[in-house]
Amino acid sequence: MSSIVVVGANWGDEGKGRIVDFLAEQASASIRFQGGNNAGHTVVNDFGTFKLHQLPSGVFNPDCIGVLGPGMVISPALLSAEIAEVEQSGVKVNLCISDRATLCLPLHAEEDTLEELRLGDGAYGSTRQGIAPCYGDRVMKKGILVGWLKQPEVLVERIQFMLDWKLPQLRALYPTFKFEQTAQEMADWLLEVSAPWRDSICNVTLPLKALQAESKTLLFEAQLGAGRDLVYGEYPWTTSSNCVSMYAGIGGGLPALRPERVIAVAKAFSSSVGTGTLITAMEEQDAFRELAGEFGATTGRPRDMGYFDAVATKNGVELQAATEVALTKVDCLTGLADLKICVGYEGEHSENPIWPQTAALAPIYEKMESWSEDITGCRKFEELPVAAQKYVLRIEELMGVPVKMVSVGPGREQMIMR
Repeated sequence: MSSIVVVGANWGDEGKGRIVDFLAEQASASIRFQGGNNAGHTVVNDFGTFKLHQLPSGVFNPDCIGVLGPGMVISPALLSAEIAEVEQSGVKVNLCISDRATLCLPLHAEEDTLEELRLGDGAYGSTRQGIAPCYGDRVMKKGILVGWLKQPEVLVERIQFMLDWKLPQLRALYPTFKFEQTAQEMADWLLEVSAPWRDSICNVTLPLKALQAESKTLLFEAQLGAGRDLVYGEYPWTTSSNCVSMYAGIGGGLPALRPERVIAVAKAFSSSVGTGTLITAMEEQDAFRELAGEFGATTGRPRDMGYFDAVATKNGVELQAATEVALTKVDCLTGLADLKICVGYEGEHSENPIWPQTAALAPIYEKMESWSEDITGCRKFEELPVAAQKYVLRIEELMGVPVKMVSVGPGREQMIMR
């Protein structure tokens, strides 16, 4: 039996979905343990190219249960649409959805959007999917639990309880806000849009414990990365949940989890979308962004592009308690003449670079030898150009844990195992 946790070492968008899809071939459960519809995992396999937002990336293995854990916030209509899209490719989605997860409602998305507009230039860079207000309601004990979809009378009661508390605040803070739905109308809509997956709602701990007892492999998948963790990320430019490996068991349905492997995923360069500071940002980004396809999977926003930040990534690897690193998109560096790695920072507060101090820091670079050969066909580490090997080995040295997976393309077959 093996419990594997796949997490991000940076700010998200590292390629976790690609790693989970690869590993899921040998897994019995693929488990999302936090987040919601606010980020996407791009998966390329024999069925096609998919941008998953709530479904775990292991759903393409017919023998693998897809688990939406209690730590998630679930947008019901969008989940139904995502299931339908995947099943149109010929995949039968096999789900267990936690009754303890929280429903992310259209009202939350509207609240999210209104707050971003109110903040103006000081906005957080939210995807406006309603994630922060939904998690906020959960903390305030006003959240609507997924399990209540199986108890319609309780559902209406809890929605009314939430509306009585929330609507006066929204009307006071946002003059343009209008809301006409009743609690019963909201409940009726929820029951309608959740129909395709409502039978999958359960206490997910039970099937996961059963798989553990059979010594099956469990694969836990985070959304975003260490730099966006609510507690340890670049606050307040963070997500609204914990995306570190220690939360995998809590958010996944197995609170006593002791994973055997924690894989921190990092790109061979740095990228970030949303508000925050990318210390290693390139002066000219457009051409490299287009080459690497670096646009947000949920919003389509262009990502900020930078050189590999070994300081931030090492911090992420340590925060994640990683046992190994998976390095993705190494192929995108082919032909990049100015290749370098940030090995330190200059400036005040460089010993603990949290925002806003990061804005005043400057990177210290180490020049690396570049390569021009096409590496997308390499299947062994020794087949890579010597310069590419040295690049990976230098990152491994700086991280302090082995780089065991090297991705040279989006396909499953383009993964070099070390």
